Amino acid sequence: MAKGRIVVDESLCKGCELCTTVCPKDLIAMDKGRFTPKGYHPAELVDPEEACTGCAICALICPEAAISIYRWVPAAKAVGVAS
Repeated sequence: MAKGRIVVDESLCKGCELCTTVCPKDLIAMDKGRFTPKGYHPAELVDPEEACTGCAICALICPEAAISIYRWVPAAKAVGVAS
């Protein structure tokens, strides 16, 4: 299974919560304990079991383009070696 993670650029996040509604694994939540420099609660990845697949749905829906997606590719696939 694919593994991934997201990084939220808090200088762009406006706390709209759209990303939290589309994550198929419910791994994104608003950090109610912090504020961005603009005064919004930022989105954060809550993924202690590393279940994020890097599907990028959250990044596609983000109106501020505040989410970057990172996916891990198995070494065999990265160099084109057949399994």
